[in-house]
Amino acid sequence: MSVLTCVIESMGSSCSRPHSLNEAEAAENAKSADIDRRILQETKAEQHIHKLLLLGAGESGKSTIFKQIKLLFQTGFDEAELRSYTSVIHANVYQTIKVLYDGAKELAQVEPDSSKYVLSPDNQETGEKLSEVGANLDYPLLNKETVEDVRKLWQDPAIQETYSRGSILQVPDCAQYFMNNLDRLAEVDYIPTKEDVLHARVRTNGVVEIQFSPLGESKRGGEVYRLYDVGGQRNERRKWIHLFEGVNAVIFCAAISEYDQMLFEDETKNRMMETKELFDWVLKQRCFEKTSFMLFLNKFDMFERKIQKVPLSVCEWFKDYQPTAPGKQEVEHAYEFVKKKFEELYFQSSKPDRVDRVFKIYRTTALDQKLVKKTFKLIDESMRRSREGA
Repeated sequence: MSVLTCVIESMGSSCSRPHSLNEAEAAENAKSADIDRRILQETKAEQHIHKLLLLGAGESGKSTIFKQIKLLFQTGFDEAELRSYTSVIHANVYQTIKVLYDGAKELAQVEPDSSKYVLSPDNQETGEKLSEVGANLDYPLLNKETVEDVRKLWQDPAIQETYSRGSILQVPDCAQYFMNNLDRLAEVDYIPTKEDVLHARVRTNGVVEIQFSPLGESKRGGEVYRLYDVGGQRNERRKWIHLFEGVNAVIFCAAISEYDQMLFEDETKNRMMETKELFDWVLKQRCFEKTSFMLFLNKFDMFERKIQKVPLSVCEWFKDYQPTAPGKQEVEHAYEFVKKKFEELYFQSSKPDRVDRVFKIYRTTALDQKLVKKTFKLIDESMRRSREGA
């Protein structure tokens, strides 16, 4: 190869380098611009997502509300998700029967009329066997044989008498529902229904979230919400704090039927008094100065039944309650009294510069799908009006 050829090739090579470099830079710049554009789009999208925080004490019905949102405004539960609840539901049955059997034994020792809490000899043996199963963390699946044992125990007069004293025990709300469906639960090809899943009780640990629009997934243009549910028991509440920033609304669940019950984690503490103190604490958080508050006075269906038998005044907070006439009139009178107590607490616990934030109270029954759907549409309308007026 001649010197001239080498020089020419060298020149060509050096001339092509900037060209190649420009192409690489252009490609890199285009990639970078695309990333920036996507980040901007995601940021804009996030700005249109309204953050809702679902708070409340343990057993307040928060998780049932959360499941209703999935059923109402998303695609619901697929078969695999439904099947995953089988072990939870079967565990609920074993847990219920253990609580009732152990409760009957305890009441038989401490109550003056102890004889009505004593089981028949056959059922005592069955009760011991099922109580041992209920004490385990790994529960066997129900079958025809175990269902017969559970039913025999459930129908024993002593267990029914104990169940009527459920407020002093930790009997789960789902007890009656699952006991009425024992045969179906034990079927070999059993797949939980949506109703079963709503009744299933499993404590929330950590934080779970769901994104939805009250218009449903099929409709565009509606407001989008991201709902966070956190465990309500005392040991779970330390996980709440990091979620408090940037919240558009707090949905606080208060189980109004639990005015005569004690906490699961502290059997010396009345559940309603715990709810009162917790609501007061949440209201005073600095990061909620301009946050909307939606109060769900939940478990109204159970409250409606209980108020006919158990006076509201058994709760320290409601000791000044004066009943009126029995029946539906008394239910409404008692509900309005409880509602007023929460309203007074809200205004007492809110600083003067916070009283103009949105505050709404809703009567709810978490198991009632139509009512939950209507409630969230009302919340959507209320928040939309609030944003338009801001």
